[in-house]
Amino acid sequence: MTRTLGEWLAYQERTHPRDIELGLERVRSVWEAMGAPRPAPIVITVGGTNGKGSTVALLEGMLRAAGYRTGCYTSPHLLRYNERIRIDGEDVEDDALVASFERIEAARGGTPQTYFEFGTLAALDLMARAALDVAILEVGLGGRLDAVNIVDADVAVVTTVDLDHQDWLGNDRDSIGREKAGIARAGRPAIVGEANPPEGLLEALRAIGATLVQSGIAYSANVEAAIAAPTGDSWSWVHRDGTVLELPFPALAAPIQLANAATAIAAIHVLGPRLDVSPAAIRSALAAVQVAGRLQRIAVHPRTLVDVGHNPQAARALAAWLDAQPSGGHVLAVYGALADKDVAGVVEAIGQRIDRWFVAGLDRDTPRGLAAEPLAATLAAVLPGAAVSPYPNVSAAWAAAREAATADDTVLLFGSFFVASAALAAPR
Repeated sequence: MTRTLGEWLAYQERTHPRDIELGLERVRSVWEAMGAPRPAPIVITVGGTNGKGSTVALLEGMLRAAGYRTGCYTSPHLLRYNERIRIDGEDVEDDALVASFERIEAARGGTPQTYFEFGTLAALDLMARAALDVAILEVGLGGRLDAVNIVDADVAVVTTVDLDHQDWLGNDRDSIGREKAGIARAGRPAIVGEANPPEGLLEALRAIGATLVQSGIAYSANVEAAIAAPTGDSWSWVHRDGTVLELPFPALAAPIQLANAATAIAAIHVLGPRLDVSPAAIRSALAAVQVAGRLQRIAVHPRTLVDVGHNPQAARALAAWLDAQPSGGHVLAVYGALADKDVAGVVEAIGQRIDRWFVAGLDRDTPRGLAAEPLAATLAAVLPGAAVSPYPNVSAAWAAAREAATADDTVLLFGSFFVASAALAAPR
């Protein structure tokens, strides 16, 4: 009997003893058994610590505005598994996913696959059947040993490098950068979205033989000036070949989105001989692209926003956004975290901007989730004297924050995809 999508996902969670097992041998063998389908004639992979999802969405928007048919693979999802695979701007349907999982199951024989590997193979399979022009693949964890890396990308993008997933990737930016460099290929462009990347990333890209396209060297954007004067109506992107673009600010909130936009444009630019994406298409995409859970406003009074930021670098980006806002009421945070995240680093990065903390336990949502009490204890240790209240789940913490907030306050729900998904799923 054919399984439903929900049954397939439950089955995938049981077929491999570990949620994460890095390595390409298993997934590559199944991909080859399926005929090694290339998802599109042009493939862009997007790795990095933060900014991947936004950069994928910006690339998708620019290419679709130029008339190209795109496929996108991202993870994790917020509300529906189907969000992970988009074909020509639309989430794939259940029936398509089920059919793909059946093909994967037939091809894999006795080769175990993780939940993520099943999803990656489904993305490659469904995109290959969709007559796409360009596939944009977000790299899940790391890069070198991530399942997405079985595909040789025409352009590899590394958005940012910071501390996250240290148990898998290493305890410093150099080590993590070397892992993320693994998505690049010899003789092909590698976009580095940071002006000050770790040397380990650059060394690894050079060793691979990739063509380095680095922010601040190959291209530049007046991001810092634009952030300092956000009331302006444009910002500039400049390439060393003389290309200059005057652009509108992204519809995506937060100063960091300017850097993500600049990185996406750099990837488009190096594909210029193969793709015709006009400045008008880029401007149209910047003005229109939105991404769920990235400083997404879900209420006006009090101003309420949801963000998936869950590590210190993301917290610094949230802090920069708060600093750029007009002064007014208080900032109330609904915060939940996973046990393997750097809670102290997150709190140190944003803590001074938060007036009250409503800590949400995530231990009922996932085995990796922190309960409210130990999370609150860590927060209080980092910020002695802070106003911290623990709650068993996101719903309870958010209800308490709404009760405490005035119309002029800001409520920020962040710290995990589980926090964001709970907030977006709640009736409003």
